[in-house]
Amino acid sequence: MQIRDDGQIYLEGVSVEELASTYGTPLYVYEENRIRENYRRALSAFRKYYPDTRFFYAIKANNNLAVANILRQEGAGIDAASVNEILLAKELGLGGEDVMFSGNFLSDDDIRQGLESGVIFNLDDPVLLPRVLKYGTPELLSFRVNPGYGQCDIGAFVCNAGPEAKFGVHPDQVLGAYKAAKEAGVKRFGAHMMPGSSIRDPEYFGYVTGLIMDLIGKTSRELGIDFEFIDLGGGLGIPYKHENHVLDIDAAAAKMAGVFKQKIAEYGLKPPRLMMEPARYFVGDAGYIIGRVHTVKNSYKRIIGTDIGMNVLARPALYGAYHHIYVNRREAEERMPLNLCGQLCENTDLWVKDRPLPKGTTEGDLVVVENAGAYGFGMSYQYNGRLKPAEALVNGSKHYLVRRAETYQDLVALVNVPEYLKK
Repeated sequence: MQIRDDGQIYLEGVSVEELASTYGTPLYVYEENRIRENYRRALSAFRKYYPDTRFFYAIKANNNLAVANILRQEGAGIDAASVNEILLAKELGLGGEDVMFSGNFLSDDDIRQGLESGVIFNLDDPVLLPRVLKYGTPELLSFRVNPGYGQCDIGAFVCNAGPEAKFGVHPDQVLGAYKAAKEAGVKRFGAHMMPGSSIRDPEYFGYVTGLIMDLIGKTSRELGIDFEFIDLGGGLGIPYKHENHVLDIDAAAAKMAGVFKQKIAEYGLKPPRLMMEPARYFVGDAGYIIGRVHTVKNSYKRIIGTDIGMNVLARPALYGAYHHIYVNRREAEERMPLNLCGQLCENTDLWVKDRPLPKGTTEGDLVVVENAGAYGFGMSYQYNGRLKPAEALVNGSKHYLVRRAETYQDLVALVNVPEYLKK
């Protein structure tokens, strides 16, 4: 993103005014070249310290197939949290060991379809293993390990490791999980963890890598099994607030790879592939929302009413997430504390409170929300009859519609009213 001398905001080489005029608002927009830069920067850093590194893209963060295809072109596999995300990977031409299925609290139908798909099965808990074996024995099996500690820079609600997380095998159960899998006839093994969410401290990544490597090293030694890969998860953070520092990706890679190699030597492991599944780091800061101011209300507070509500961007209302906001052509103006809301009949839709924004913000202005590429559109929903927005992709001076906005017909397309209720 750039702000030019006349105050116009551009995403790559396209003005937000052109994008809003072409596709309407609210509108999600993704910068293709930023996604590619993020991926290449991270992969280069990790392969510098551990050449046998492979990235999988956690497609839950942004499941637009145009975005996912960018990352597929760069060489990423897919981390799928559901059977439908396995099918999305298939749409990308990916399957087998290019896809990892990391669902949690799976139904029997999830398990059956996951096995039939032939992807890497990554089990969230050993209690699932007997249910998996009812349908077949995976050739390659991984367990998602809760390393016993987690960290998150954006709130406890999204910390997905440690005692408060619902995910992963308890550290005391890891050995037993792999022992049961070996006795059941599984021949090939991997391991997985999530270190936390949106972390920007390189030291932490080294620490948490040590936790899982100790668990896996002891398991390998005790059971006499080799691990083909160890997936260190995602968690590579981005700075949502401008005063936050950027993650030093080279330092993080050096810390993780250094501990990885140290523990391989300590436990005499056959060197496994180092895998990771970032998503926010790839797409988070490449995505924006363009919205329009429709009403300015002066009451107990000055409230800027836009078409960006919590139905369009759920994160602030859901767990207090921060997103920086710009007002097109007004960024050089004097500022005052303003409030910003959407159009929903919920007070939590007042999702920006007392934020210093351009004082002259008024009807017709375009607002641009930053860092919306991850967990933005994918968490949007229909409420009050408001529909999901369109998505666009920019590449230099070119732009493309990559998902149309919903219409009223989409709102009612799946509804069936029994005939007797129509009388």
